[in-house]
Amino acid sequence: MNRGKKDRSLTTGARDAAAPDEAARPGRASYEPELSGGHGKRWFWGAALGLLAMAAIAPAAMADEVSLEMFTINNTWMLVATFLVFMMHLGFASLEAGMTRAKNTVNILFKNVFIISIGILTYAIIGFSLMYPGEFNGVLGWAGIWLQPGPDDMTAAYDPGFTYWTDFIFQAMFAATAATIVSGAVAERIKLPAFMLFSLIYISTTYPIVGSWQWGGGWLDEGGFYDFAGSTLVHSAGGWAALAGVIVLGPRIGKYVGNTIRPIEGHNMPLATIGVFLLWLGWFGFNGGSVLSADPEEVSLVFVTTALAAAAGVIGAMFTSWTVQQKPDLTMTLNGSLAGLVGITAGADVISPFWAMIVGFIAGIIVVFSVIGLDKAKLDDPVGAISVHLTCGIWGTLAVAFFGGGDLVWQVIGVLACGATYFISAMVFFLILKATIGIRVSENEEIRGLDIDEHGMESYGGFQIFSSR
Repeated sequence: MNRGKKDRSLTTGARDAAAPDEAARPGRASYEPELSGGHGKRWFWGAALGLLAMAAIAPAAMADEVSLEMFTINNTWMLVATFLVFMMHLGFASLEAGMTRAKNTVNILFKNVFIISIGILTYAIIGFSLMYPGEFNGVLGWAGIWLQPGPDDMTAAYDPGFTYWTDFIFQAMFAATAATIVSGAVAERIKLPAFMLFSLIYISTTYPIVGSWQWGGGWLDEGGFYDFAGSTLVHSAGGWAALAGVIVLGPRIGKYVGNTIRPIEGHNMPLATIGVFLLWLGWFGFNGGSVLSADPEEVSLVFVTTALAAAAGVIGAMFTSWTVQQKPDLTMTLNGSLAGLVGITAGADVISPFWAMIVGFIAGIIVVFSVIGLDKAKLDDPVGAISVHLTCGIWGTLAVAFFGGGDLVWQVIGVLACGATYFISAMVFFLILKATIGIRVSENEEIRGLDIDEHGMESYGGFQIFSSR
């Protein structure tokens, strides 16, 4: 999704099909208007006005060899992809709420509404300029506060695939995802103000700065690192921050007693399942939109690789959990689909459909063992966010080298550099918040539920059962 490096214009054949040569139209060669008399004058002035209109609305389109019609189609597809990615936040909210206890549902929904809102606002104020600074030193750049479109930024002079405004709003949908991932991992015991402050700082600074190293044309992009739609830049951003938050917060009360792991089950599996299907649907926009044009060949390939990886992730997680746990676990199977989606995100445009299926299947296996391993390490992640987004994000980034022709050395460098920056910055933010305002609710608040103590309301008024677990 690098705006500065990738050629997103359609092939010559596709452009020709979209905008055929005027001379090839029936009757064109035989038409020879007279230049004298009233008809000639009307023809002259009509032609002059037509030329002026073309000069006003499409100079950049012609310069970039993409017709105005094709530019409009590209831009429209990008906007469709934008609202598909927006819908993923409903998926995250539904999945997180369903996988946790009913007494914390209001808190979870509140956080998810806040995240998308603050994500869009901070990206407009500072994030977009940090992530796409233009010419910079490759590490840290700045294009100025707030959104600053140029005079030609609503035409193909900005990009053959979209306008400045479309570019911003599509990228803004991605920005909030990192904090949404953290929300699930620290659910049921983090103070709301602490989480809100963390999200504000992390998604307005760390996320866009690291993103500029690749998508903004920075040092990782120059070196050869490749992350098509964000296995590392988006999903691992949330995964590393989630890991830091879980370490600083500690587990929920009653989760680990001595050496015993006590499952704390989610209260609504239908809601969690709906959330996963919404995420799967939205991922077609997440990956498909990252083509950054309506190129029919590339968009359709990305749709196929995305779907195959997700489906194979389901099967991989299903059989692995059935084998290891002796029963088919729905939560593991749901996370298997997300594992496959995260796994293919880095290389959805360069990995063939067959190998995309293999990437997804392996991701489905990995996510099961990752969830079990984190539990054994007493790292309490209620929804499996770390395993899905961090573990499988790393796998997907490396898979670009194995199956998509990427440079393994630079894929490893990218994973390590981004991971270190994400984790260390998130750890610092959480520790500062812990030392100042505190980040964990009291034991009584955790047992009663955050809905009552932090919001003063219930998620299922009149139907809710509160437990001491």
